[in-house]
Amino acid sequence: MSWIDRIWPKKRVHNVQDHRTMPEGVWVRCEHCASPLFAQSFEKNLQVCHKCGHHHRVGAQIRLQQLAQGADFKLIGESVKPKDYLQFKDKKPYTKRLQEARTKSGLSESLLATHTSIQGQQVVLAIFSFDFIGGSMGYVLGERFVQAVEYAIKNNLPFICVTASGGARMQEGVVALFQMAKTSMALARYKQTKMPYISVLTDPTSGGVAASMAMQADIIIAEKGALIGFTGPRVIAQTLREDLPEGFQRAEFLLRHGAIDAVVERQHLPDTLSRILSKLTRNIRVQQKEAAHA
Repeated sequence: MSWIDRIWPKKRVHNVQDHRTMPEGVWVRCEHCASPLFAQSFEKNLQVCHKCGHHHRVGAQIRLQQLAQGADFKLIGESVKPKDYLQFKDKKPYTKRLQEARTKSGLSESLLATHTSIQGQQVVLAIFSFDFIGGSMGYVLGERFVQAVEYAIKNNLPFICVTASGGARMQEGVVALFQMAKTSMALARYKQTKMPYISVLTDPTSGGVAASMAMQADIIIAEKGALIGFTGPRVIAQTLREDLPEGFQRAEFLLRHGAIDAVVERQHLPDTLSRILSKLTRNIRVQQKEAAHA
């Protein structure tokens, strides 16, 4: 043994094969508090951290399952297909991005529109998918949203929209911006039915979506901790050159300042929506029956 080995003895190297490896998918890490969470318990808790209460983003299909709780549903507007109006290409062609988004999200576009029921009450439910190019609003989303609204008008049904979006889709340029006016006009027609339109804002709801259909509802609900606003807080802070208040643009901040009606935890959303629908539709349906017999 050399004198170096006597002074600095080599550390014993443990055989990594002696230790059992943890199977993938058993644990997940909270995005907010970094706590390790047992994946099965995390899913049962609707992807909400049981330690800090952070609401993680969920896909449109999972959201439909959580709200409708396994009820049957009918898809609306699935025949509408996207178009590459500008032949847009940045790091990759727009058509390639659409293909990748379909694979990632399992959806044909960034909006899943359905006729379903929430605790036995028939509704038209439109759900944004943030997995599909950030839930961005393009021609298909606008057209599908309008078809869902018209379906609700035709069948005299309440309309619920769950938003999760970064705003208008840049790859479609001004065509995407047109959807703000198009969807707003559809909602104006819908309000003539007197049936309730409920908006559920989830993380994040921003840009043209926040400036149009998201904030035009009769009742506006937000999930706990959701980021909501037209422009991101970092851009606002840099523009104003001022520090923003703590929690700025979060759901709780908007509730305190009167911009929304309630902040609801994910597990309570089906019950909350059901109670609101029961109260708002009961008198409306009675009035409609009286008018029909008059």
